[in-house]
Amino acid sequence: MANKTLGIEPQLYNYLLSVSLREPEILSQLREETAQHPMAMMQIAPEQGQFMALLVQLMGAKKTLEVGVFTGYSSLAVALALPPEGRVVACDVSEEFTAIALRYWQAAGVSDKIDLHIAPAMETLDQLLAAGEAETFDFAFIDADKSNYDGYYERSLQLVRPGGLILIDNVLWSGRVADTEVQDNRTTKIRALNEKLHQDERINLSLIPIADGLTLAHKK
Repeated sequence: MANKTLGIEPQLYNYLLSVSLREPEILSQLREETAQHPMAMMQIAPEQGQFMALLVQLMGAKKTLEVGVFTGYSSLAVALALPPEGRVVACDVSEEFTAIALRYWQAAGVSDKIDLHIAPAMETLDQLLAAGEAETFDFAFIDADKSNYDGYYERSLQLVRPGGLILIDNVLWSGRVADTEVQDNRTTKIRALNEKLHQDERINLSLIPIADGLTLAHKK
C-alpha cells in the first residue's frame, strides 16, 4: 500500500501537491491524525481524494458506494463533493477505525449524507441487491480486503447504473503485481483482477498511476 503517488521523487511530489492540492482543513486534520495510526498506510493519498471528488462532481453523482472506510478520508472527500441530497453507503467491519471517521463526518457536517454499515461488505452488498438497489448507484469506490476484490467488483457492477463509475484502489500494489516472483494471496488476487478487467467488455477501462494505482471502470 502507498499513501502518496508511487514513483515520484519527494521534491517533485511536494511540488505536485503545492500547485494542485486544495485540501479542506477538515480533511487535512483527518489525514494528520490518521498518519499517527499504526495502520496509516491504509490511508489514501490526498491527491487521490481530490481526484475522486472531482470525478463525483463531473458526473453529477448523487448516490455513491464505498467498500472499505478505514478512518473515513475517502468517504469524507466524496461526501463534501456531493450535493445536499447526496448519499454515501459506506461498508466496513471495524467499529474502532470508523469511530474516527464518524467524528470527522460529524465535524464536517456531512454525517447525514453517510450511511455506515458495520458488517462484512459482501453481506451489505448482497442486501442492497436483494432490496432492489441494482443500477441505482452513480459511483463506487473499492478499497478493502484484497482477497475479496473480485466479489466486490462484481456486486458493485450490478449496483452501479449504466454510465456509472467504479474505482478500485491499490491495483499497482507498490509494484508487486509486476513482479512474477511475488505469489502471495493478496498480490495474486489483485493481479488476476487487473487481467480480468483488461478483458471485461462490460466496462470502459483506465488504470492510472495515482497513489498506489487506481482503476476506473466505466459501466457500459
